[in-house]
Amino acid sequence: MQFRMSHKKMNRFFASCSPPLQSVNYIAEGRKMHCVTMPENNKTPLLFVHGSPGAWDAFKNYFKRDILVQKYKLMSIDRPGFGYSDFGKHEPSIEKQAACIAPILKQQKQPVVLVGHSLGGPVIARLAMDYPEYVKALVFIAPSIDPSLEKTKWIQYPAHWKATRWLVPRVLRVCNEEILPLKGELEKMRPLWKNITVPVVFIQGGKDNLVPKENLDFARKVLTGTQMKEFFYPEYNHFIPFTHPDVVEKAILQLY
Repeated sequence: MQFRMSHKKMNRFFASCSPPLQSVNYIAEGRKMHCVTMPENNKTPLLFVHGSPGAWDAFKNYFKRDILVQKYKLMSIDRPGFGYSDFGKHEPSIEKQAACIAPILKQQKQPVVLVGHSLGGPVIARLAMDYPEYVKALVFIAPSIDPSLEKTKWIQYPAHWKATRWLVPRVLRVCNEEILPLKGELEKMRPLWKNITVPVVFIQGGKDNLVPKENLDFARKVLTGTQMKEFFYPEYNHFIPFTHPDVVEKAILQLY
């Protein structure tokens, strides 16, 4: 129940990739952060940001997709509290999550294409809002970005209460503790969307039961500073990155 790949499996996976992958560990905002990356090269850097729960390996199979490897320097990060980024220690602030990821962007030779799934969506948006000089483009996949669509379910409260939260696995506690305040975090971002001027691609499934498809309508309203390319699939659900990687690859290549 940790939603992360063991070090042994990571080493085997890294060795099977061409070129072999590297683990990068660093400190940001007082937190231990972990990112997996291809070796340094002159290609456009592309960073995957997972949802909740999740870890860098949610996107591991993209490191073996030949076209992407040929055209991009691929990277995937563990968001704060997940994977090997201070596992179990949640970070409710989207602004601080972005600040924890920003050092990876600043280390690159050129601006980065950001790909965010689900809760990774508002995180990459915040990166573009706060660190625009380091962002080349955004790819949203079923993102949670509209505060009006965030509804708290009754089952989330027992996982938050001190008397009962010990019954919940740590990774799910982290998930719950960042989703409960998400509505307020998204409200803080509302006036900042107009500042995003980089190209945007939006992928959404029509049968998404976790993140309402109406988030696409919100994006159309608030992304006034750029043009957005839309990929809407009426029959797809929330898990497009895993069930239809060809769709994600196609969208990413639109930016190349």
